[in-house]
Amino acid sequence: MLEAFWTALVALFVTVDPLGLVPIFVALTPGLGEAERAALARRAVLLASLVLLLFALTGEAVLARLGIGMPAFRVAGGLFLFLLALEMVFERRGQRRSGSAEGLADDRRGGDLAVFPIGIPLIAGPAAITTTILVADRLGGTPAGRAAVLVAVLATMALTWAALLVAGRLARAMGPTLIGVTSRLLGLLLGALAAQYVLDGLAQVFRG
Repeated sequence: MLEAFWTALVALFVTVDPLGLVPIFVALTPGLGEAERAALARRAVLLASLVLLLFALTGEAVLARLGIGMPAFRVAGGLFLFLLALEMVFERRGQRRSGSAEGLADDRRGGDLAVFPIGIPLIAGPAAITTTILVADRLGGTPAGRAAVLVAVLATMALTWAALLVAGRLARAMGPTLIGVTSRLLGLLLGALAAQYVLDGLAQVFRG
């Protein structure tokens, strides 16, 4: 169970990239005090947690209802995550995230930023949902494995919440260079995970 937990935690943490969210969160919340930012972060992370937990529990069943087999989803999801990893390595993901988030925020003036775009899709976006379904399928074959995946989702969300709570101080302390370096390293890890998902999917196809 412990090995499954760490495997799921690394995959989810790399995909969500809480440190990469920090400058975007700061840019989306100008003029807000610490208490207001904390409340916003709490609501966003709570919503994202509920979404990811839902897909961890029901993702495979939803795919089955749509007629999508897990081998095909592993290959497609792995390729999608590999493209995301390339964006992280070449520092394009942060720019795309920031630009999309600011545009969405402008379109939704007066709405709750915790729901959209911070909770969804910045935290619980397509990449995080894809990774959640993949790790739940790969590691959740037993009750202990499924519990490990659910705990890993909650742990990732807790780390994300912690990063957003101190986003202002963290952004000043790390600076854009260190955040970019960290994101690149996480991109390398994500690329390796994505390749493994593709290989797992292909292996299952050939065995079938």
